[in-house]
Amino acid sequence: MTATEILAMLRMLDDEESDGGAGNVTDRDSDVSWSLDSSSSAESDSDNEFIPRRKKSRLDISDPGTDLVPSDNIPDLGEDRGRRQCQNVITEAAGPTAHAKRNIEDALTAFLCLVDDGMLKHIRDCTVAEAHRVKEDNLWDMTIEELKAFISLIYIRGAQGGKGMDLATFWSAEWGCAFFKETMSRNSFQEIMRFLRFDKRETRRTRLRDNKFALMSDVWDKFVQNCIACYKPGADITVDEQLFPTKSRCSFIQYIANKPDKFGIKFWLAADVDTKYMVNGAPYLGKDETRRPGQRLADSVVLKMVDPYLGKGRNVTTDNFFTSFELAKALQAKKTSLVGTVNKSRRELPPCVKAQKPLFSTEVLKSGDATLTVYQGKKKKNVCILSTVHTAVGITSGQKRKPETVTSYNKTKVGVDVLDQMARKYSVKAPSRRWPVAVFYNILDLAAINAHILYNKCTNEHVSRRDFITRLASELRSDHMGSKTSQLVVREPGPGQEQQQMERRRQCQVRRNCKQNKTKETCAKCRKVVCGSCTRKAVFTCVDCA
Repeated sequence: MTATEILAMLRMLDDEESDGGAGNVTDRDSDVSWSLDSSSSAESDSDNEFIPRRKKSRLDISDPGTDLVPSDNIPDLGEDRGRRQCQNVITEAAGPTAHAKRNIEDALTAFLCLVDDGMLKHIRDCTVAEAHRVKEDNLWDMTIEELKAFISLIYIRGAQGGKGMDLATFWSAEWGCAFFKETMSRNSFQEIMRFLRFDKRETRRTRLRDNKFALMSDVWDKFVQNCIACYKPGADITVDEQLFPTKSRCSFIQYIANKPDKFGIKFWLAADVDTKYMVNGAPYLGKDETRRPGQRLADSVVLKMVDPYLGKGRNVTTDNFFTSFELAKALQAKKTSLVGTVNKSRRELPPCVKAQKPLFSTEVLKSGDATLTVYQGKKKKNVCILSTVHTAVGITSGQKRKPETVTSYNKTKVGVDVLDQMARKYSVKAPSRRWPVAVFYNILDLAAINAHILYNKCTNEHVSRRDFITRLASELRSDHMGSKTSQLVVREPGPGQEQQQMERRRQCQVRRNCKQNKTKETCAKCRKVVCGSCTRKAVFTCVDCA
């Protein structure tokens, strides 16, 4: 007997006498052994004739709770979304933390729990330092109250849908908004936007060597920490990507063809499925040097995003970019389950998942505690769902006879997608050539959503998100308006009085009709240094106050 015949006999013996028997569908190149699950009621009893598909209705994204996958004829499974194991019993109450409940009384305090006074002071100090560097003097200043008023104008611009409007339109006599004119002048707004910075320039070169995100890392990291400290998510968390649209020049800009906006900065986000609260996030900066050797990027991202919530019996839902058998095992070791679609080209899957089966039929494979559901949802396309939640898979009644793993995935996959849709609806985004400003816009969008959720939960007052944003903007500028009222003293020269002059000449602070002329005169109303070219000749009043 030749060596070839002996090898063929051993292979035949191995196939006939294996432990899996006829149900063993293991691929020889795969590292995972899969076997057919006979305990699940997953096999379809229908004949194999084709059932025409109905036309899908257009998706309405106005409702944050909208299911992104059609769910016609699917009965309500209630809490029994496929027999949860003991490791999936959540041991932590969902909702605002004690810290949030103790501090939140109105829209402003909800916002300040996420964007706290320390962050605002840091932004103010960096902005003033940049203004002093550019102007080469120490005259320009900005208070925390002015910074809050500046943020309030940004929020109102987004709530009114003015992202494509010219900035001067908001202060124009014909089309302008009284809220903008009363809060601050257009020149003041433009100056703050010009000097707006989020890091110290003196140490920037050193920090950029180790961190590409150094220009915004302090503000972003503190914002994420505050989001984690103020809320505990429910039983289900979604991990996905967000592409914040911008064409600002930076080394980690991304191009994704299947996104509505092709260019932008990519963020990894984790969101609570029930409320769409952002519970964690991080920017994608390219190759991660801190990743363990041999670990997939997707596995590393998911483990980092859900790290504060491991060991509490929660479930994580991911798409086919993240889902893998190794990730499922890593999460299961920390008492956290995984449900997600799997790319059929992965080496760990058996070859039978690529075979075409009768329409609306289901096949269930098992490997240890993991369940792989192969559902033929379309005539020429099936879907693979990997789950460590479902010990057995049942079939829902209805025309499409969906397995429980598919319905569970459809209900829990929408966290980040709906969060991104909500952010776009009232986004504060505006054109900018500086990527740190674009990231700041994203922080304000996410902060408004999270603050709205915290406000509703802590006060039991359910207001719409647009009303909450307008209320937040009004409260943000209240301190600034109060200080303006107390400092507004009209000083017009009376009969026989001379205009007040300074002891030394200074550059004009109005600069409407001049090029940094020097003068000793000041405006009678706002007390700014004003030259003769920028005054109303009758009573030295700058054109802004006039």
